[in-house]
Amino acid sequence: MEQYKQEFIEFMVDSQVLKFGEFTLKSGRKSPFFMNAGAYVTGAQLRRLGEYYARAIHDHYGLDFDVLFGPAYKGIPLSVATTMAISELYGKEIRYCSNRKEVKDHGDTGILLGSKLKDGDRVVMIEDVTTSGKSIEETYPIIKAQADVEITGLMVSLNRMERGLAGTGSALEEIRDKYGFEAHAIVSMEDVVEYLYQKPYKGKIYIDDTLKAAIDAYYAQYGVQ
Repeated sequence: MEQYKQEFIEFMVDSQVLKFGEFTLKSGRKSPFFMNAGAYVTGAQLRRLGEYYARAIHDHYGLDFDVLFGPAYKGIPLSVATTMAISELYGKEIRYCSNRKEVKDHGDTGILLGSKLKDGDRVVMIEDVTTSGKSIEETYPIIKAQADVEITGLMVSLNRMERGLAGTGSALEEIRDKYGFEAHAIVSMEDVVEYLYQKPYKGKIYIDDTLKAAIDAYYAQYGVQ
């Protein structure tokens, strides 16, 4: 496994962003693991997170795009931190854009905050994690309603490697097939299990036999081959 993936897994654990136990997800599924980007709360954490995203976006999509779009709410700090990292690491100025949950009717009006979208903009979307693809289903029409833009890809931090809404493939594969753009992650749950199973990190075993069995059972129900 690449060194940066190992470092990112450790970073998620250290930041208490990746947790293990029993969690009910937005999709309604009960999962033995949970990833919450809202737990990145310090300046140092956000700087490092933005750098990981920036490198992954650079590797998968290059920098020939105009706007990084982060859906409200968790996508807002992700888009801000990553555009800053892209500027610092690569000297490329990318605009950030996010949506509001409610349309603002005074001052800076509209449904968007950050940069406005313009016809012809090339847009990369950024999220923390996509479990079923439901969030993209909600966000995609919002983006397309603002301007005639080209969405070139989606970047998430963790590929949960489970079936999407249609149940025919992974959420990231279904996004590609339905919307016509690529979807990638910094790491997958397969990477996480490979790195942490029965291997102590800072003196603690995070994935023991019991948790591994729960993860295997979860993927037997919701996973993809």
